[in-house]
Amino acid sequence: MEHTYTLVISCPDRVGIVAKVSNFLAMYGGWITEASHHSDLDANQFFMRHEIRADSLPFGLEEFRTAFGPIAREFEMNWRITDSNTRKRVVLMCSKDSHCMVDLLYRWQSGELNCDIPCVISNHDDMRSLVEWHGIPYHHVPVMKDNKEAAYAEVERLIEEAQADTLVLARYMQIIPPALCDKYRHQIINIHHSFLPSFVGAKPYHQAWERGVKLIGATCHYVTEELDAGPIIDQDIVRVNHRHAAQDMVRLGRDVEKSVLARGLAWHIQDRVLVHGNKTVVFS
Repeated sequence: MEHTYTLVISCPDRVGIVAKVSNFLAMYGGWITEASHHSDLDANQFFMRHEIRADSLPFGLEEFRTAFGPIAREFEMNWRITDSNTRKRVVLMCSKDSHCMVDLLYRWQSGELNCDIPCVISNHDDMRSLVEWHGIPYHHVPVMKDNKEAAYAEVERLIEEAQADTLVLARYMQIIPPALCDKYRHQIINIHHSFLPSFVGAKPYHQAWERGVKLIGATCHYVTEELDAGPIIDQDIVRVNHRHAAQDMVRLGRDVEKSVLARGLAWHIQDRVLVHGNKTVVFS
């Protein structure tokens, strides 16, 4: 994999942003290998993502940040630059359903997901053997009605110990407390087994079956304090009809959940997702 830096920017829209950034990179010999731009006319906001060959620049990230600082201040940029050689540390969280976890572990082991998985945390012990077979530590932290505060204190400790920068709820069937949502804002990724904003909460396939829908889907989104209402990263659907029972919808939906979660996580890892308010710009 080619060693690159990824520059991600959002700022108020105005004339000259692309020219200023491009001229800055050209001045130092920066070789842009991928460039994406989007202007949100309603919000008057501009979004940019550039991949730059690391070996084309005469300095590293700290020097880049110093040199680029005046431009960022001039254009009131919210920005970051990351190194493809620094892999994101992704902690996976699960309960009893294994399909999303199995899929992510396969993609990680095959090199499709360019990240480190320092551990898996679960409120059940069901997937220990599967996870440990992959050489990944497994932490069982039961979550009961009378121990939630202590349980999530332990979850937070494990996350900090793992030095995680991303959490993935791979069908983790518990509600993350507000303090943890706030601490890891736009870093907790969830897969919800419905096409949000329809059918939030528990048993969405059964809700969909009772409503008689003709399309079911899955939604990958960032977790916020409001249940199943965070910025959406990716969605997909599958067609159903009157012949499908609720369990058929569950079965059909699993494949959609796996692909949507994997895409959303991959885009997040590659710094392709920019959040603005409760929406995302995804340079997929």
